[in-house]
Amino acid sequence: MADRRKSMRPPPPLPTGDMPVVVIAGRPNVGKSTLFNRLVGRRQALVADTPGVTRDRKEGVALIRGRYVRLIDTAGLEEAAPESLFGRMRFSSESAVREADLVLFCVDARAGITPADEHFAQWIRRQNRPVLLIANKSEGRLGAASAMEAYALGLGEPLALSAEHGEGVTDLMWEIADRLPAEPEHEAEPEIEAADDFAVEEGEEPPRPTGPLRVAIVGRPNAGKSTLMNALLGEERMITGPEAGLTRDSIAVTLKDGDDTFEIVDTAGLRKKARIDESLEKMSVSAAIEALKMAEVAVLVLDATLGVHEQDLQIARLIEREGRACVLALNKWDAVQDRTATRNAILDRLSISLAQMRGVPVVTFSALTGASIHKLLPAVRDAWTVWNARVPTGALNRWFEEMLERHQPPLVQGRRLKLRYITQVKSRPPTFVIFGTRAEQLPDDYKRYLVNGLRETFDLPGVPIRLQTRGTKNPYADS
Repeated sequence: MADRRKSMRPPPPLPTGDMPVVVIAGRPNVGKSTLFNRLVGRRQALVADTPGVTRDRKEGVALIRGRYVRLIDTAGLEEAAPESLFGRMRFSSESAVREADLVLFCVDARAGITPADEHFAQWIRRQNRPVLLIANKSEGRLGAASAMEAYALGLGEPLALSAEHGEGVTDLMWEIADRLPAEPEHEAEPEIEAADDFAVEEGEEPPRPTGPLRVAIVGRPNAGKSTLMNALLGEERMITGPEAGLTRDSIAVTLKDGDDTFEIVDTAGLRKKARIDESLEKMSVSAAIEALKMAEVAVLVLDATLGVHEQDLQIARLIEREGRACVLALNKWDAVQDRTATRNAILDRLSISLAQMRGVPVVTFSALTGASIHKLLPAVRDAWTVWNARVPTGALNRWFEEMLERHQPPLVQGRRLKLRYITQVKSRPPTFVIFGTRAEQLPDDYKRYLVNGLRETFDLPGVPIRLQTRGTKNPYADS
């Protein structure tokens, strides 16, 4: 162990090319998601005592002995009919195993070796993939002794550990690193400085993402979010079916489209709080909201055959409150009979109930058939551009003077508000500050008048606009 002790050094930068793939597999409730969280270094996957919590493949990046790997947590392997839910989950897990550079086959040392462990161990041996046998839940003397039963699976020497308590995880990381394929040699790429908020002069080109454009797919249960993700990827990556609430965790997948890279997160359906009873569903909703907070653009998926429900509006308000750009995705458009009337009814409802996101881009498609699905990512890219927009200061103040001449600020307590100038302090979302005497007393209806003017004049549709005020202090006023 002495040769493994090295001085602490900062982690290497994330590689731009392909990373080796390490897949965690095994029957349900053997601690795969707990081990996944332990290796990636944070609680990224949902963990509960209920078997079958993980349904879709969950991906993360883990740093293993100075080298990054793509770690995949899979659903539990179970014998079931192919058309059933568990059959679809098993098919997804088997697809991940076939693409792996290394498989971590987990068993429960406390429960002992079961017929299911033996069956799937034989299946994994036939896949001709490198396998590392993990005897999880081996804490204490009894667990360590029970781990030796895993020898009977014929997958080599089992590595006893406890993912929940962190025992043996360091040895596991060294074993993983020793079994990975050799790292290819490539030339170092020049560093690119990340762009943050910046001043923009008139006539300059709009900004472009310097990293993956983060997108969260949100909506009510059974709106077609996972089917949309599969359509974008061109493969059956997510578990789909007629059952509502199939997606439990937030699943992130990277997608390349032209010159841009998207990190798309499929989230669990968001229901009314009064209907959220089980602790597992509360965890799913929390993961979905966290994914929305980390996103730059939110794709709100609606079932076009059902129209806009109050819960859809609540989700849209959450998007606006978090300050994210939004694209409205009307799914199942092929099943709509009167498309013109349906579209007008949805837009009218949004304009009345969601005026703060007026002009949100709308994309109609069918995720099941793939019709018009190609329109979504360009709309996301355009929404991101608007979300990052900065208005030149000169044009902004010329507009401000015109708006003041058109409608003077109202009297407040019999005194005139003297608004002097406006400036944009940040983007993502566009945020403006008005300075003037008693500007902090500006009524909300006049603020809405200015926000609508900003949206129309500077072409800022569908993104939240923040308008703040800063009053000037009278130096002669009594303290």
